[in-house]
Amino acid sequence: MDNAIISDEFKEIEKKVAKLIAVCKEHEATNLELKNKINSLEEELLGKIEAEKSYAQDKALIRSKDDSLLVKLEEIIEV
Repeated sequence: MDNAIISDEFKEIEKKVAKLIAVCKEHEATNLELKNKINSLEEELLGKIEAEKSYAQDKALIRSKDDSLLVKLEEIIEV
């Protein structure tokens, strides 16, 4: 083979490798953005889970107090 042909082939390979590296860097940037988005959504979800637990506890407390008041009211009515 002629040196010029080999040189041209290496230049083509170098161009393809450069394109591949650029694509990999783009994917790395996208991957980082997605990881950050996942972390943000996980934190938001944890906050909502905690709020839901708090709501359920408050609801149970209110129901308990309501039941207690109803029992007292029934006792008063019976007397």
